Amino acid sequence: MAAAGIGAGDVVVASVTGIKFGSALLWAIALTAVLKFVLTEALARWQLATGETVVRAWVTRLPKPIGIALAGYLLLWAFMVGGSLSSACGLAGASIWPIMSVAEWGVVHALAAGLLVAANRFQSFQRVMKGMIGTMAVCVLGCAVLAAPSASDVLKGLFVPKLPEGGGAAVLALFGGIGGSVTVVCYGYWLRAAGWTGPSRLGDVRADVRLAYIFTGIFGISLCVIAAGVHAEAAGGTRIALEIAARLETVAGPVGKWVFLLGFWSTVFTAMLGVWQGVPNIFVELIESWGLRPASPKSSRALYLASLAYLVGPPLLLLWFKQPVSVVMTFSIVGAFFMPFLAGTLLYLNNRREWMGTLANRWPGNLALIVCLAAFGVACLREVLTIVRG
Repeated sequence: MAAAGIGAGDVVVASVTGIKFGSALLWAIALTAVLKFVLTEALARWQLATGETVVRAWVTRLPKPIGIALAGYLLLWAFMVGGSLSSACGLAGASIWPIMSVAEWGVVHALAAGLLVAANRFQSFQRVMKGMIGTMAVCVLGCAVLAAPSASDVLKGLFVPKLPEGGGAAVLALFGGIGGSVTVVCYGYWLRAAGWTGPSRLGDVRADVRLAYIFTGIFGISLCVIAAGVHAEAAGGTRIALEIAARLETVAGPVGKWVFLLGFWSTVFTAMLGVWQGVPNIFVELIESWGLRPASPKSSRALYLASLAYLVGPPLLLLWFKQPVSVVMTFSIVGAFFMPFLAGTLLYLNNRREWMGTLANRWPGNLALIVCLAAFGVACLREVLTIVRG
């Protein structure tokens, strides 16, 4: 869950926050991880109570236009995210071993991840992800130490919340950029693959999700601390990682640079693996929930591989051609609605006691989801207004 949710966006948003505000907004990164925990726990609780994923509930228990709009969004999101992850992996690969261009490395990573996922061995996939997460943790946390942050500044940033001038927009960017968006929904499919079903698993799920978002929070905080500690200058998009690596070299020598680059590569490649493995399940369930294809192991497998091919193949065009501005604007506006949409639908679904039984929301759960809806709703409004104003 952590590996799929932490990607190039986390690196960029957390790093820019560190560059602009130092350690002052570490509390906001921790809060973002808490909000994502609330949403993931709620959708997992829905699945444990009803035996169906939240995706199926969107199709079968909500008005039909919602499912149709969701399918359209996912097609656009998958295309853009596929191109973004391929580009980030290409940049990381070319930075570590410049024998090929960024585009060529992007193709290699996309195909390698696709083949690994298509092998259909969940246990092997888990072992690879655990190894990659270990590499991420050691490299990025190690670089945070090498950046020699002030312990008092870090503690103040975490436990003494303050909002520096211009920090409001940064907090909203953190809400949208840390811990993933649609990848949160994929947790339901990993629950199913692991065989976790029924209300008796609620304690295990909460411990599992808590660990994922503790890691997510620590990772984001470390990136922010690194960027602040090496006094990096803002660079465009994921290239900010190269700027940080170069600055780390002046602070900690070549070792610091190469350790960070390895950590960056592990981060974006594990995100690619998580998206490639989890997102096709959403397409399969949408199609089967509408009854467009009968649910059977053979049919589901064919749909899964077709969805995986869509993630791997067409987005590679974005490595060579700039996407039209209109597509980017549409994607940004539609994408901004996903997290408040998730929070709002979970508020509705998880309060229906005839569906949820003993796992229905209580007042603390409702309050937490209302906070999520408000926080992500404001972030969504900011994104829309920023784009509309040009």
